[in-house]
Amino acid sequence: MKQREQWSSKIGFILAAAGSAIGLGAIWKFPYMAGTNGGGVFLLVFLLFTIIIGAPMLLAEFIIGRSTQKNAIHAYKHLAPNSKWHYIGVLGVVASFILLSFYSVVGGWIVTYIVKSFTGQLSNLNANEFGVLFDETIVNGPEVLLAQAFFLLITIVVVQSGIQSGIEKASKILMPLLFILFLVLIGRSLTLEGALEGVRFFLMPDFSQLTSSTFLLALGQSFFALSVGVSIMVTYSSYLQKGEDLVKSTSSVVGLNILISILAGLVIFPAVFALGFQPDEGPGLVFVVLPAVFDQLPFGMFFLVLFLLLLLFATLTSAFSILEIVVSVLVRNKPTNRKKIAWISGAIIFILGIPSALSFGIWSNITIFGFIMFDFADFLVSNMALPIGALFIAIFVGYRIPVSILEDEFFQGSKASKSLFQLWLFAVKYIIPIGIVIIFLHSLGLFS
Repeated sequence: MKQREQWSSKIGFILAAAGSAIGLGAIWKFPYMAGTNGGGVFLLVFLLFTIIIGAPMLLAEFIIGRSTQKNAIHAYKHLAPNSKWHYIGVLGVVASFILLSFYSVVGGWIVTYIVKSFTGQLSNLNANEFGVLFDETIVNGPEVLLAQAFFLLITIVVVQSGIQSGIEKASKILMPLLFILFLVLIGRSLTLEGALEGVRFFLMPDFSQLTSSTFLLALGQSFFALSVGVSIMVTYSSYLQKGEDLVKSTSSVVGLNILISILAGLVIFPAVFALGFQPDEGPGLVFVVLPAVFDQLPFGMFFLVLFLLLLLFATLTSAFSILEIVVSVLVRNKPTNRKKIAWISGAIIFILGIPSALSFGIWSNITIFGFIMFDFADFLVSNMALPIGALFIAIFVGYRIPVSILEDEFFQGSKASKSLFQLWLFAVKYIIPIGIVIIFLHSLGLFS
């Protein structure tokens, strides 16, 4: 049997894990969530919950994966044989199929906008016309499906090449480039006249905007932004060599996620305020407002293309991790089947994504519990699978894995203190489950 592949370096693992965590959550979702929930006060609560809840949960998944060196299903079987705990991994794999099926639709929108920017279709439009263009884009069935297929094609090609040759190599290129592009865009955004108002909105908390909803939404954003809950990080850490410092790796991934979220805000809000737009535009902030903002700047289309490429890079790094959790389970001990399994899995995901892709157009009248297919798929993952999976992972780590294993993995290669371990374990056993239950009940409308 061929030895299981591993990351070639610690930095490769950190960049890949950070890329998975960042994705659309940090660049697309975080700015519009902050914009519609008070700006600086949302950022403050988001940072608080990311450190208290997100980081301990991420470390918990790292420990499961690295301790077993197995995929998302067999890791649980190894730690809890002859039990039902492996269904946490099964839930994660099923959720990953659904997640990538609609995630790839958004990735396709980004691809479409990049093409439109090169063909001049984004030039010289006003804000209302950008809104019309976005509506016309998402209802164009053939165009959306073709873009979705192209996005998945890139994802499959990278994942089929494995950990070192595929995901790690791509992440080492894309993640540094992402930071460079962000710095260029921030430099342009902050030099606009009136940009300081946007900086104040984003970085200075206005506690009059603080509500119970702010806490719940920031808690959900910080938790889900780190890719925890569907065992993606169990899978990634299973390729990590023994002896690596998991505590430092967790800090690095969380730190990069926070940094990218802040950088995204510093790209968007100064430009939005400087040019007279509103920060509470919602999900259309990237696809409607930003093109209008950049169109009014010198060399605006150039900077817009840079931003769209950045968004595509971040979205792809998340897509790599989502497909990898599926492929790793199906490949198991037969690495020679990786290419075939990656293509078959990608094809199935594309077929599953067709209803989501067409749900804004010809299938817009098809609903489940009042949701169009895209929103229903999002609801299943974001509001059902993620909190349920994360809750059981926290319970599994806190109450099922022997403390001796947790200590061995926590301190292996690390100089962390005993008190930090006790604090982490307390968070996993008590704070995280309570937080997840609150989010879950709120998402179902049972708690407000």
